[in-house]
Amino acid sequence: MSRATPLILATAIFMENMDSTVIATSLAAIAADIGTDPISLKLALTAYLVALAIFIPISSWMADRFGARRVFRLAMLVFMIGSIACAFSGSLAQFVGARFIQGMGGAMMGPVARLVLVRMTPRHQLVDAMAWLTIPGLIGPIVGPPFGGFLTTYFSWHWIFIINIPIGLLGMALVGLALPSETRNKPRSIDGKGFVLAGLAFALFAFGCSVVSLPALPPVYGVVAASLGIGLGYFYIRHALSTEYPLLDLRLLRLPIFRVSVVAGSFFRLGQGAVPFLFPLMLQLGFGLSPFESGMVTFVAAIGALAAKFVANRIFKRWGFKYPLLIASLVSTLGILVMGFYVPGTPIPLMLGILVFTGFWQSTFWTGSNAFVFADVDDKDAGQANVISQVWGQLMFAMGVAVGGGTLELAHRLRGGGELALADFHIAFFVVSAISAVAVVMFLRIPRNAGHQLMSGPHMH
Repeated sequence: MSRATPLILATAIFMENMDSTVIATSLAAIAADIGTDPISLKLALTAYLVALAIFIPISSWMADRFGARRVFRLAMLVFMIGSIACAFSGSLAQFVGARFIQGMGGAMMGPVARLVLVRMTPRHQLVDAMAWLTIPGLIGPIVGPPFGGFLTTYFSWHWIFIINIPIGLLGMALVGLALPSETRNKPRSIDGKGFVLAGLAFALFAFGCSVVSLPALPPVYGVVAASLGIGLGYFYIRHALSTEYPLLDLRLLRLPIFRVSVVAGSFFRLGQGAVPFLFPLMLQLGFGLSPFESGMVTFVAAIGALAAKFVANRIFKRWGFKYPLLIASLVSTLGILVMGFYVPGTPIPLMLGILVFTGFWQSTFWTGSNAFVFADVDDKDAGQANVISQVWGQLMFAMGVAVGGGTLELAHRLRGGGELALADFHIAFFVVSAISAVAVVMFLRIPRNAGHQLMSGPHMH
């Protein structure tokens, strides 16, 4: 496998990651321009997540039905149409709708890129390929906040979305030139009932989780939506276990490594999902930094993350999967815990050093776990395994934000209201790090040689 393949596929992931981090920096400017407040604009971030949750599950079926290359290029096109719609939005409703269209494209881009890679790459090269796939995705968050701040300050926020068009066109051209027309699996028949049940369950759950941490709508809406989502999820599980070809084949959870990857990964993501929401907010409200200053602090984690990509493969080759995943989840959990002790007098270089170090290990975790998910999965089930881990991962990130925001709100109310205090943020970090610690315990219990088949030489299974 050439290195070019994962890098070409990664143009889409770069575009998507850059887009989501840039928007966070520019929410205030966009809100002022379209006549709404920044907090209501978080609905646009939610709309994107909801679209991901609905459409990721059918990405594997689409790739089998129409060919991964065609679906991938179509996804980039849809994402670009959504970007243009964002740039021309004049109201909150238009902007939320445009973000939903972007999410439909984004839902297909990431999972289909991973699926193409898993199918084209021999298993023993998968860790390396996954590392190359995620490098541009990591550069997005490094470049995103300063670049978004620059465009918004010196030009206008519209350029944030217009810039996606040349990147997308380049990606579509490269995919056409460089990706082979791959052999596809015979598509299963689409599980229509499963799609409706799972789509509604995920959408209501993601929406509900986001609304709980948003003052834009009364929290009771969020609780009702999330509860309805959980109820529909229960009916989906019953349906999936009694259908021959369900949309998401939950029977794969019988595989021990796959199950640990998904469940431990969920606790890890819950913890990590809350940090991008809580930490910049604490720096701005608790420490009095400007959005640009807080962006300059938080983005150093991505430098550590980038460094990890060049050594991750060697780490897993040398030590296997158990110990690196254990150390990575432990360091990341401690990194969240430490944030609960930061005060305005904490030296900035100390915070930066800790962020770079935890960023390194978090990134090592993503690289390893992205490959580890496939350790005991047959090739014919790779699409299903990919989709289940992606959908679940997205939902856990959304839930991480809700848990972080909900804990913050609860701590604030128990203290008697008023302004958000530093103590409220500290409590939220302690709670979130306790959740993340569950992943550490789970990785402690896996066998030492788990996932060894991903590291040995070429083989067939």
